[in-house]
Amino acid sequence: MKPDGSNFSSFSVNNNLGGAKSLSNRIVSTLTKESLTDVVIGLESTSIYGDNFVCFLLEDGFLAPFHPKIHVLNPKQVKKFKEAYPDLPKNDSVDAYIIADALRFGRIKNEVYLDDYHYKALQTLTRSRFFAVQNLTKEKQRFMNYLFMKCSSLVQEKVFSNTFDATALSVYEDFSSPDEFAYMDLNDLTAFIQEKGKNHFPDPEGLAKSIQAAARGSYRLPKTVNNSVNQVLSLSISSMKAIEKQIKSLDFVIAEQLAIIPNTLTSINGQASLAKYAGLAWTQSIWIF
Repeated sequence: MKPDGSNFSSFSVNNNLGGAKSLSNRIVSTLTKESLTDVVIGLESTSIYGDNFVCFLLEDGFLAPFHPKIHVLNPKQVKKFKEAYPDLPKNDSVDAYIIADALRFGRIKNEVYLDDYHYKALQTLTRSRFFAVQNLTKEKQRFMNYLFMKCSSLVQEKVFSNTFDATALSVYEDFSSPDEFAYMDLNDLTAFIQEKGKNHFPDPEGLAKSIQAAARGSYRLPKTVNNSVNQVLSLSISSMKAIEKQIKSLDFVIAEQLAIIPNTLTSINGQASLAKYAGLAWTQSIWIF
């Protein structure tokens, strides 16, 4: 679209490197032909599918002399602006026209902020961590459902303060049915708890008694069903450990990225007291969120 609002041309390109180069060449050719010095480019946000294109435009040396300004618009912005054109159909060509006209009016001020790609890298990592935590939460919920089938009272009475610590997982996985630890020698079960808990429990014998009481009060499954539940629980434990390992790895690389980026919240002496006065709070490792 020309500065006066007239439609210069409408065309399509593939969303790949060749298509981006073709678009760049066409833009540069048009700007040169029309003796224009600046270009504003807009696109509707489409999750990750526009990121490569935006990076290409920012790095494109052919566009650089024309001071390109790049805007990624929220689809709601495009929809609202389009309401001023009630007779237009819904298709990609019309949407492109609407975006161009919105930019021409100058009502969209904020450009894409990708001057420092570390922010994009941090976004990618933190989103990956977010989804990993979501997956871990879902896996734990699924695990608890099957654990109830195997040993219902152990879940209901919350014998372990942490259902997913190493000792608890060992009890769930190493004993094939509640009967195995419900009636085993108390000293043997206590020794098992001490070994798996690395002597961290203040009263291992009391915990052993609670486990046995919960096992005796639990439902019993038919052998075939019980075996299938054990297999699912074992696989679920493996999945949880794998996801936790992923999160730990992401924590490490996120910390590396944060160390590169100036962070006001962690670089001002006394910032915690100031934040508390302002009604803000965060943990020491703020990036965990």
